[in-house]
Amino acid sequence: MKKTIVIVQLLWAMATFGQGFLHREGQKIADGTGKNIILRGLGTGGWMVQEGYMLQTQPFASPQYMIRQKIQDVIGEQGTKEFYAAYKANGITKRDVDSLAAWGFNSIRLPMHYNLYTPAIEAEKNGEITWIEEGFTMTDNLLKWCAENKMYLILDLHAAPGGQGNDAAISDFDTTKPSLWQSQENQKKMIALWKKLASRYRDNPWIGAYDIINEPNWNFTGTNKNGCDENSNGPLRDLMVAVTKAIREVDTNHLIFIEGNCWGNNYNGIFPLWDENMALSFHKYWNYNTTASIQKMLDYRTQYNVPIWLGESGENSNVWFKDALSLVESNNIGWAFWPMKKIENIAGVTSVTKIPEYDVLLEYWKDGGEKPSADFAKKTLLKIADNYKMENVTVKPDVIDAMFRQVQTNNTKPYKRHLIPGKIAATEYDLGTNEYAYSDKDFINYRVETGKFEEWNKGNTMRNDGVDILPCKDPGSNGYQVSFIEDGEWLQYTVEVAKQGRYNLAIRYSAEKTEGKLHVEIENGNKSNAILLPSTGGNDNWKTIVLSAVELKAGTQKIKVVFDKGGFNLNYLDFSKNKK
Repeated sequence: MKKTIVIVQLLWAMATFGQGFLHREGQKIADGTGKNIILRGLGTGGWMVQEGYMLQTQPFASPQYMIRQKIQDVIGEQGTKEFYAAYKANGITKRDVDSLAAWGFNSIRLPMHYNLYTPAIEAEKNGEITWIEEGFTMTDNLLKWCAENKMYLILDLHAAPGGQGNDAAISDFDTTKPSLWQSQENQKKMIALWKKLASRYRDNPWIGAYDIINEPNWNFTGTNKNGCDENSNGPLRDLMVAVTKAIREVDTNHLIFIEGNCWGNNYNGIFPLWDENMALSFHKYWNYNTTASIQKMLDYRTQYNVPIWLGESGENSNVWFKDALSLVESNNIGWAFWPMKKIENIAGVTSVTKIPEYDVLLEYWKDGGEKPSADFAKKTLLKIADNYKMENVTVKPDVIDAMFRQVQTNNTKPYKRHLIPGKIAATEYDLGTNEYAYSDKDFINYRVETGKFEEWNKGNTMRNDGVDILPCKDPGSNGYQVSFIEDGEWLQYTVEVAKQGRYNLAIRYSAEKTEGKLHVEIENGNKSNAILLPSTGGNDNWKTIVLSAVELKAGTQKIKVVFDKGGFNLNYLDFSKNKK
């Protein structure tokens, strides 16, 4: 009987894990059958390693240790433990992983903080390395949920012992303590951690790879503090070689990703490679989506016969996402975008809702003043933690659409069903890219050109396209309005018209000073007269003006609202049957 059970379990395992381990096969990443695999992943940033910009604490507390200090100041040590327990329990659950799989992702990149797996060196006794079960349990659970969805889990050491870069928020670097590069003990701890992880997961094919150090940014011999002018990168190479050796002592199955200096991109001095089952990771933010922008990595792939992987990208507009993913996938490069959850986020697949009470805490932490009560602060923080649950976040369909469907086609699709007669919120224009679903003059942030971060959506609310959206106080709105309208821009709506005929179009708008102008174009070639939108005397003074006798045929069609002259805000369009 025992023999039968063992055979059944073995057959089940073979069926479940038939794809084998991801590995290097020349210049491609392949599964056990030799099939080329393009990883389409998302990083669970903020779950194990908090960064201030994700919690809106960046101006005064960017690394996680500072964020924790601010929290402890208002709710004490025990309250802080309760908050972090809830935050981590809610941050990533089976429902999150199920959702990612349903949206089209086939992998997850897990940014790990070492201190969930092993204490800081100053907390160890006699130089002994000890272990904490919490991080391993969190990883085990995530791996189980990934396996159930046939998704790969990539382990990423995001915060190494001591911190691996001068960009402190990324790795929770405390400048008052020795960094990873200033402490042999920290390096030994990192090596031991990877050996421990490899020993634990060596036989699991749903571990896609080990990303052994995230975004090192350190000046060893150069003048740039983030290592961008380094030519040798000796300490980085030596450490990655030592980590690889430790992993291979217990695990010869798994693919290893390495990253260069300067946030992962400076590979000077890193070559030649030292392992046969290895791939190069690079990160891409705020630059042009041209072949030239990835040419150096393409050259490395050819020269060293090694796969390359876009290990981190994001934090831009939907147009930039589509262009970046089209670029890398057309060059057989997999990717992992960033991040999954962030407070009041338009550039991610989800957004965590900020409550007004949290603004009170942020204001106190930033400027001081009267300290909120511990009870108020605790309730606020636990509510924020509760808002991280998948069922409480706002899913961003426009971002998901840009990352998957729009990479394959320029066709548009309805944001939601619009029936005519009926009201259409201005912000619910079609899903699609610029010049297909809408036309806006500012729709991408190229920091490489401007030298500074620029918003592609001036309102930074609701959607991640170039269309500028602000919250709307007009009672008839869906809570949002299209603003900062410029001459020549337009929005397209897919509508379902009940009956052919003439319709009146009521336009709800506001304009502080200038007079706007718009017309409507129908998919069948019909075009309405233009209508002037006189000043309403203020951006919050809403008025309705009617464009009469718009000819519509029955059935599904696309309507384009063209802004001949901008300078106004648009709330909604309301089509009603013309009775004349």
